[in-house]
Amino acid sequence: MSGQIPIVRTLAGLRDITAGWRREGARIAVVPTMGALHEGHLSLVRAALAEADRVIVTLFVNPRQFNSPADLAAYPRTEESDAARLAPLGTDLLYAPDADQVYPEGFATTVSVAGVSEGLCGAFRPGHFDGVATVVAKLFLQTGADCAFFGEKDFQQLHVVRRMARDLDIPIEVIACPTVREPDGLALSSRNARLSPAERAIAPKLAQILISTANRLDAGASAALTLERAREAILTAGFRDVEYLEMRAEADLSPLDVFDRPARLLVAAWLGDTRLIDNVEVPPAVRPGKPSVTPRD
Repeated sequence: MSGQIPIVRTLAGLRDITAGWRREGARIAVVPTMGALHEGHLSLVRAALAEADRVIVTLFVNPRQFNSPADLAAYPRTEESDAARLAPLGTDLLYAPDADQVYPEGFATTVSVAGVSEGLCGAFRPGHFDGVATVVAKLFLQTGADCAFFGEKDFQQLHVVRRMARDLDIPIEVIACPTVREPDGLALSSRNARLSPAERAIAPKLAQILISTANRLDAGASAALTLERAREAILTAGFRDVEYLEMRAEADLSPLDVFDRPARLLVAAWLGDTRLIDNVEVPPAVRPGKPSVTPRD
């Protein structure tokens, strides 16, 4: 399907439409985004279209999940081009709410998820996951969706969202889709546009080092020594700082000193003024030269 995608900016308008879909017996999916859409986002939309009868993409640059006012101001606003990318896929609706539809005057509630939000990005971005959990809870409730699609690149966020929905008894299935990568292995991110040409040439080394480290851990290498050498390799590659590089349990993000259960390697590193995050399974499902580019069935 092509043409223009309907854009709704009010909760009342959204609910008028979804009420009609409900009467039809439609299964509704939601793909929450902050816009600046790339192929990673579009892969989530395609997965949603394969799963549901109706698909809503939300576009809301959430001020509550930014730690820096400058970072919020610099975040790209590209609604027109985003809508143009969604329309050919057959997306049913773009929900781009005005700020007062999400945070009306006097809004005083924050959703905070303990445990899985601690450490990793949570340690370096205080309050970030409170902002994520709050806005996603609102979007789940506003859309009334049956299922929601998130990428595994933001792996800690995925755990936060799942725990939030479970704890609040929101009747929605949170479905994860694999990280989408460039041919050279770089995980797709809206932040990649900030990289200079020289930085863009360095950036894929982050995934390459993660994958080689995961292979060493799978082969039985010492976790502490292997992770320390990987951290050094990232800095040697040209990154200016490594915020964290950790092995965590796949199921609940608990720290692991020994690879004795399904695990993930997670990293956040600064390349110039751009913060990049990534993660891979241990053992890695992604092999050098064979990046994952499609969702699992």
